[in-house]
Amino acid sequence: MPVFEFRQLDVFSARATKGNPLAVVHDATGLDDAAMADFANWTNLSETVFLLPPTRPEADYRVRIFTPAGEIPFAGHPTLGSCHAWLEAGGVPKGLKGELIIQECKAGLVRIRREGQRLAFAAPPAAQQDVPVAEYPRLARALGIPVAGILAACALSAAVPRWIGVLLASREEVLEVRLDYAALGEMDLGVVAPWPDGAADFEVRAFSPEVSGEDPVTGSFNAGLARWLIGAGIAPARYVAAQGTCLGREGRVHVEYDGTDFWIGGETITCIKGTLTL
Repeated sequence: MPVFEFRQLDVFSARATKGNPLAVVHDATGLDDAAMADFANWTNLSETVFLLPPTRPEADYRVRIFTPAGEIPFAGHPTLGSCHAWLEAGGVPKGLKGELIIQECKAGLVRIRREGQRLAFAAPPAAQQDVPVAEYPRLARALGIPVAGILAACALSAAVPRWIGVLLASREEVLEVRLDYAALGEMDLGVVAPWPDGAADFEVRAFSPEVSGEDPVTGSFNAGLARWLIGAGIAPARYVAAQGTCLGREGRVHVEYDGTDFWIGGETITCIKGTLTL
């Protein structure tokens, strides 16, 4: 049976077991779609990625991303985690000075840069739209909060996952959210609030049926939030978001808008390294 190099990582945390876990299978050329889907379902992690040779000359590597339910075109923490694993396994970027890595995925090419001990990806373009006030009662029911607690809401992307972001007044209100899973339905829904004088600038929580509830740390949701919050003047061009607090995690997402790109970064740690027989 084929043997593959394997890593399990923790993403968006400087401490192992305090971020969002990711499984990475290296050199997965010999695996077909069914085998990838079966393994991702077996790991039961929010995402499992498979590293492959690129098909486009400008890319350094290609990645396929699977949830337990199937393949998705792009996600944030798999992007940073797969890059970390590829570099750690000896990958050498083609780009100038090796500071820019180009990942190929179903959504296209994603640029990733090194930021000291962190990696950061340039968020893909996304169309956004304010959520009508008439929709606030539905959002409030799902979050278990009063309608008056919603300061603003925005559909962060037209692509899957179709995240909706909800702005609350305080970190305490974010941490007190009690999700109504029936009311959530098929929505990918998250909340954010400022954290004045805290360990981060904002507190974030994200809920999705893809992970059967709350996600520990969510790169794609934070990318959408960055476009919304910075664009609306709610957040500065550089800030740090905390996520995962209610799950006992210490996720930290480092956001920077450089005038052109929204960079979403974090630290990544290898927790398990070995071989996998499939």
